[in-house]
Amino acid sequence: MSFSILDFFTIGIGPSSSHTVGPMRAAARFARSLDGKPVERVRCDLFGSLAATGKGHGTHHAILLGLSGAEPESVELDLIPEKLEAIRSGQKLTLPDGRDIKFVEKEDLIYHRGQTLPRHSNAMHFTARDEEDNILSEKIFYSTGGGFIVSDEDWDSSGKNSGESGWLYHFDTAAELLEHCKETGLSIADLVLANETVNCSEARVRARLDAIWLAMQECVERGCRATGVLPGGLHVKRRAGPLLASLEKDYPSNSDAFSQLDWVNLYALAVNEENAAGGRVVTAPTNGAAGIIPAVLHYANRFTTSPHKDPVHRFLLTAGAIALLYKKGASLSGADVGCQGEVGVACSMAAGGLADWLGGTVKQIECAAEIGMEHNLGLTCDPVGGLVQIPCIERNAMGAVKAINAARLALSGDGSHIVSLDKVIKTMRDTGRDMMAKYKETSRGGLAVNVVEC
Repeated sequence: MSFSILDFFTIGIGPSSSHTVGPMRAAARFARSLDGKPVERVRCDLFGSLAATGKGHGTHHAILLGLSGAEPESVELDLIPEKLEAIRSGQKLTLPDGRDIKFVEKEDLIYHRGQTLPRHSNAMHFTARDEEDNILSEKIFYSTGGGFIVSDEDWDSSGKNSGESGWLYHFDTAAELLEHCKETGLSIADLVLANETVNCSEARVRARLDAIWLAMQECVERGCRATGVLPGGLHVKRRAGPLLASLEKDYPSNSDAFSQLDWVNLYALAVNEENAAGGRVVTAPTNGAAGIIPAVLHYANRFTTSPHKDPVHRFLLTAGAIALLYKKGASLSGADVGCQGEVGVACSMAAGGLADWLGGTVKQIECAAEIGMEHNLGLTCDPVGGLVQIPCIERNAMGAVKAINAARLALSGDGSHIVSLDKVIKTMRDTGRDMMAKYKETSRGGLAVNVVEC
């Protein structure tokens, strides 16, 4: 699989990168492969976590939209309800090539709860049949976290590095990354930028970074303006708007030593409330953890100064390098390793990015990223009602605060520490493997059952 650092910051829709963004991409790819074939019916079977929490995470909406050719980056949010209603009421959908076929959701979108396919918990099996019910095409996709998808036939090569063979500085581990920095004298951000500009102009890379930052800012603004109750039945009230009004009333006269944390909470809540409502967010590196990096970036921009002339770019490039290490060495999927693979990774990314923003050395950045994950090890994914709301929204605020403190702890030393980032990534992977399945985005354990019981 080919990776760009910028792949870890894609603009899509909520509420979940693995359950909404990935399935929409998979469905769209399958639907486009049907051009010219005499298709009369399409079916999708969902397995594992997609079957267990798919309805709460919007997977059913994503599949229908994807089969119609929609992509998460460009789908018109305001038209989604109308499109879904047309498919369901008319019992037909329009394939990307313009053909209408019969589609009955309860017959053609099947949830196999309690069943998983061998390679990954987030599995989708698509089939297309002709008028005589013969299979014309079938394909299995896995949504591996962060919006990434891998087909069954490509699974064995998905972790190989052919896509990055053109990079100037190849790395699979933090040790290799740090060694490149030592040999070249480059910072992590500069080294990553050099890699990215092998196949793309620097101006284009920086333009994409600017677009990512702008999308994060717009998401915070929308989240602060929105009011009411989040969809899904838990009756979770939006808090970002009232919190902003309170902060603006007291700011800057507020003498509370921890008032900056209230702003961090605001930024994280705003993003994840938008995500829970199905709004447009930046996957960073997942939707469930999408509020952490914007919150820390807003904090850095508002309350700190950087010695660098391009601190936002450096933050994102450094954070992206850290995300790549987790993608290669462990997982970004809550269904695979629990929420340590989502909020934990985002916290680690943000901690490293902030350490760079504040002028930290390469070793201090690596130390900050390690601290950010070390204290999220074992974090479970147990969304109440299968919705990305409780504990997900507040968990982003907590993750952002942890990231800030991780960076501060790292910058208070010289970067020397006992547990390396590579060791903590391996530990996260091993912990995820040992974690019981009910704590991996199935809503069959933890808060997901105890809140209901109460």
